[in-house]
Amino acid sequence: GSGKTTVANLVLRTLAPTSGVIEIDGQPVEEVTLDWVREQIALVPQDPYLFYGTIADNLRLAKPEATDQELIDAARAANIWDFIQSSPDGMQTLVGERGLSLSGGQVQRVAIARALLKNAPIIVLDEPTSQIDLETESVIHEALARLTANRTVLLIAHRLKTVQTADRIVVMAHGRVIEQGSHDQLLAQNGTYARMVGTTRTMESGHAVAGGVA
Repeated sequence: GSGKTTVANLVLRTLAPTSGVIEIDGQPVEEVTLDWVREQIALVPQDPYLFYGTIADNLRLAKPEATDQELIDAARAANIWDFIQSSPDGMQTLVGERGLSLSGGQVQRVAIARALLKNAPIIVLDEPTSQIDLETESVIHEALARLTANRTVLLIAHRLKTVQTADRIVVMAHGRVIEQGSHDQLLAQNGTYARMVGTTRTMESGHAVAGGVA
C-alpha cells in the first residue's frame, strides 16, 4: 500500500499523473503515443495473465510474427523449455484461462519468456517471485537475470535480497519516497531500509522479533 505498483502504472500509462512529468529516454510520455511507450516496456506482473489457448499462442502475444525457433529460444532462456518439451503437445499445450493448468512457477516463467520475446529496452517486474516457493524462486531468478541483462529495470519487491544489487533502491511509505540510494548507501544512513535489512537478518537467523517496520 505504499504506492509502488502505482509508480509502475504511471510508467505504463495505465494511470496519468496529476502533477509532475514522467520521461522515458528524455521524452515526456504525454508527448509521445501510447503505443510507442508500451513498445519500450515489457511487464512481468505479480500475477501474470495467460489467455485460454496454447503456450505458443500466449508467447506470440508479445511478437505475433515470432518463428518457432524464437519461441524455443525464449522458453529456454526462461527455464520453461524442459517442461514444454516433456509435455505431449509441446508448444501446443493448452494452458487454460489464467493458466489454470500450470503451476504458479510455470505461469511466471511463461510470462518471462513472453517478455524475452518482446525484447523491450525497459523491463517492469512487479513482485515477480512473491508467490513462488524458494526452490522455484532460484530457477526464476536465473531466468530474470537473462531477461534483465543490459536493460533498464524497474523492480518492485518486498524481499530485500531481490533488490540489493540494484543501482538505485527507492524506499516508499504512504505514497511517498522516503529514502533512495544504493544498498550500501542506505545501510550507512541507518534509516528505514537499514532497519528492514536488520529485521530480515534477525528473522532468517531464527530469533524472535518484537515489533516491525511499516
